Amino acid sequence: MPRPEFQAPPDVFYNESEARKYTTSSRIIEIQSRISERALELLALPNDGVPKLLLDIGCGSGLSGETLTEHGHHWIGYDISKSMLDVALERETEGDLLLADMGQGLGLRPGVIDGAISISAVQWLCNADKSSHDPRLRLKAFFGSLYRCLARGARAVLQFYADNVKQSEMIVTFAMRAGFAGGVVVDWPHRVKVKMARCAATMMTRAVMKMVTKQWAYMKEIGRRRGRRRKRMGKARIGS
Repeated sequence: MPRPEFQAPPDVFYNESEARKYTTSSRIIEIQSRISERALELLALPNDGVPKLLLDIGCGSGLSGETLTEHGHHWIGYDISKSMLDVALERETEGDLLLADMGQGLGLRPGVIDGAISISAVQWLCNADKSSHDPRLRLKAFFGSLYRCLARGARAVLQFYADNVKQSEMIVTFAMRAGFAGGVVVDWPHRVKVKMARCAATMMTRAVMKMVTKQWAYMKEIGRRRGRRRKRMGKARIGS
């Protein structure tokens, strides 16, 4: 079955039925919890006992936000699906919830956020769901507003399912144009059961750091090999 972002816009796909199905799936709950824990780990927040104000971008019904609450942090959740946010309200999640399109920018004051996570959401910006949607302009608006609202030295960890290497590179390119420095971490690349083969957690920080990992280089090399293999197979068919 194709991934949700290939079936309909997020506010259409996640209707009331899908929102409840998503939130009650034990498999989804487990995966969301594990990825959220990993994202929080990559945020590397100071261990000073002071609760931080975090963003959960594409918060859905609040599954990832629960992890932030369990660690004692305050959070603001953005989502474009009213049905998802309605379920989050029913579940009495602790975060402040906003119905908003991240592709139009976050609209927060500069320097007020201590860190941000986003679980399985950023890839939606790569789709043109409306005639007025330009993925490049939407990525620019999103990353520009995200960079501005982060406090000095704060980080953003964005887990996304890229359709291909080119899409991953486009996302990272616009992040860096906004002012972020960082790279891509590929976690669990061979865990088929949890569908993480294409999962990339992008860690970016306003501090100068680079972590373009061996796994990322490996993904690019695999893509090149597959391309060369397809070309050889095509030539073989023509020759036969």
